[in-house]
Amino acid sequence: MDELKEKLAALGIESDQIDGVIETVMGFVKDKMPDGMESMVDSVMNGEMPDIGGDLLDKAKGLFGG
Repeated sequence: MDELKEKLAALGIESDQIDGVIETVMGFVKDKMPDGMESMVDSVMNGEMPDIGGDLLDKAKGLFGG
């Protein structure tokens, strides 16, 4: 998460706005995820690699043109 904050700061986003920017983007991403996959976003943002079952992976591929 620190790396993401550093990259956002390098783009010129004020330090007091970075957490809000991250929350807004994560909310947008979660809204676009298929049902049941929202918790994966939280896991990834916490530095964890979630266990992705084949069915969930197939659903996610459709989101990115796969």
